[in-house]
This record gives sequence, structure tokens and C-alpha cells, in this order.
Amino acid sequence: MNFQKAFAAVLMTAALAGCAQTEGQQRAGTGALIGGAGGALVGQAIGGNTESTLIGAGAGALLGAVVGSSTTPQRRGEQMCRYQDRRGRIYTAPCDDRYYNGDY
Repeated sequence: MNFQKAFAAVLMTAALAGCAQTEGQQRAGTGALIGGAGGALVGQAIGGNTESTLIGAGAGALLGAVVGSSTTPQRRGEQMCRYQDRRGRIYTAPCDDRYYNGDY
């Protein structure tokens, strides 16, 4: 029964990682999945009990998400800005020249 719960949790996490919108979010989700799996394996190998496995999985997921997010390639000289359209919707797009000239 524990294996089934763990498997279901991994599938749900993978499904949520697929809902990411930006490349940084996708990389963070993938890093969290890989880091969590690796951390669980290391935690089990070191501690040999459920508590150490969960601690390793949590630490690995956190570290994997940070590394995945921070290694997202940035386009040279291109920043992302938040804009609001006439209907009040907020969206993200590359900054225009007003941003670089300080006229925003």
C-alpha cells in the first residue's frame, strides 16, 4: 500500500510539473522531480529508514528546483517585463525599448 501511495504522489507531481508555463518553471519542476528521487535514494542508503528517505527526498527536491530554476538560459540582453492590457489581464513579454531607456 505504501508503494502505491508513493507512486501516486510521483505521478501527481509529474502532472503538476507539466502545467508549468515558462521554461524556468518547467526546469524547476523537472529539477525537483529528479532531485527528489535522487535525494530519496541517498536518504535511504544513508539512514535506512522511512524518516531519512523523506528528509532526503525533501532536501533533494528543494535543491533540484533551485538548480533547475537558476540554470535557465537567459537570452542575452533580453529581460522579461510584466504588462497589463486594457482588460486588466497581466502578462509577461520581453521588455521593449522603453525599459532599456528608462522611460517606463
